Amino acid sequence: MDDGELVERVRNGDQAAFGVLVERHQTAVYRATLAALGSPPDAEEAAQDAFLAAHRHLHRFRGDSAFRTWLLAIAWRQALSLRRRRVWRVGRQSEPLPLSAASGTTPEEDLQGIRLRTDLRRLVRALPRRLRDPLLLMGTGEYSYAEVAQMLRAPEGTIKSRVFDARRMLKERLASLGYEVKLKR
Repeated sequence: MDDGELVERVRNGDQAAFGVLVERHQTAVYRATLAALGSPPDAEEAAQDAFLAAHRHLHRFRGDSAFRTWLLAIAWRQALSLRRRRVWRVGRQSEPLPLSAASGTTPEEDLQGIRLRTDLRRLVRALPRRLRDPLLLMGTGEYSYAEVAQMLRAPEGTIKSRVFDARRMLKERLASLGYEVKLKR
């Protein structure tokens, strides 16, 4: 059964059909909220809020876009709303980065990698929101430019340009910190 059929079943009172939609799209919704928030607990909260909002406003879904795209746009707005309400915590908890010779690297190389990731996170957070948001969403590998454009309510060409600009800015800023960075095209 495709998403459109499930939406119609929910509209006709079949709440189990909404459960199928949730199961089908929960990973994509979570990844979008995580890209916006950077914190797994906050991302889970925003994802749950997005599903509740989608259920509450399902009557507004017109089918102009795919249900997934409509849902992701809701998820993105929920995440941004939560991001505005929350004070960014300095030194947000992130997964510990293992230092291990098993990876074939030296402790010095491990430390350089940690420094690079730390500097990169700081630089990404410092990007203007109009550049950061498309970069983070495209960086998940989960969404097409068209989906990100609909989520952010901007033309697809604008999203492509913003991702390019964000990558260029990051490369320049990393170079100014002494890193040699080659970005994939």
